[in-house]
Amino acid sequence: MSVRISNRLVLSGPRLSLLWLAVLVATIWVTEPAATRAGQIELPPEAKQAMADIYNGQPEAAIPIARTLETSRPGHPLGYLLEAEADWWKIYCAACQIKFGMVDDWSHGRRPSHDTYLALTDKVIALANARNAQSETAEMHVYAGLGWGMKARIYDERDEHRNVAHAGVSARAEFTRALQLDPDTPDATAGLGLYNYYVDTLSPIVKVLRFFMGIPGGNKEEGIREMKEGAAHGVLFATDTRYYLAKNLRTFDLRYADALEIARPLVEEHPRNPIFLLLLGNLNAELGSKEKAAGYFRAALDSSGADEDCAGRVKELANSFLAQLK
Repeated sequence: MSVRISNRLVLSGPRLSLLWLAVLVATIWVTEPAATRAGQIELPPEAKQAMADIYNGQPEAAIPIARTLETSRPGHPLGYLLEAEADWWKIYCAACQIKFGMVDDWSHGRRPSHDTYLALTDKVIALANARNAQSETAEMHVYAGLGWGMKARIYDERDEHRNVAHAGVSARAEFTRALQLDPDTPDATAGLGLYNYYVDTLSPIVKVLRFFMGIPGGNKEEGIREMKEGAAHGVLFATDTRYYLAKNLRTFDLRYADALEIARPLVEEHPRNPIFLLLLGNLNAELGSKEKAAGYFRAALDSSGADEDCAGRVKELANSFLAQLK
């Protein structure tokens, strides 16, 4: 597989650790034979409600629902996954900053909230592995892959490069196995797409390492296609996939119009989520649509349901963007 040299490279802050993720992810090849298709992932109504709360910008409301699922289904990873997801969006929101004119989690270092989050992701992985040991399914490999992927993003925030790499390698292996068991598993396709995108995005440095280590490159456009599939058809993390795809197109490729097209459904479906509103405002500002951008930033200021840390950070970011528009 050839390596394409990207014209632009963003390696500052937490993005540098993605190099290690891309390099090691690219070396994983799972060769076990495919087994019987496991079927589509199905969620109970209460899980759907928890996900709606999270993406509507009210992660605190999702946590009691997730914990009820943990109690009622103690051997299943779903409740722990949802609680970790709710925790992540609280952590992410409180850590967002503006850098290079872009709003994102550019922070570094450990925070006390990380410990609880990592314990939840460990529980997700352990329960999924235990179920696979009894009867292997694509669904449980997806859960395990998401657990590892969720660990990778917190390690990325902390610039723990080796931990990012280890978690990324493990996630890719789980997603690959899920697709062997059931090729129609869009959440697994999205996970592979994210890594495929980063391998190609960071290809100038990967190319150097490939020369010495024989590491194959990635394919950014294939990664985008895979993430689009996950955003359209995923069950567990479709919204995350859409957000990260839009954010990546903005940050790494400066494809603001494409990013806006991908991101717009986030606000259409979740009009009170301040993080999504800030992203739409950011993209419109980059495209020169100042009036639309200001509308999104003002909507972020008016959004309700965010916890205190998140609300304070949203206010700071939205006001900063509004001042820049003037």
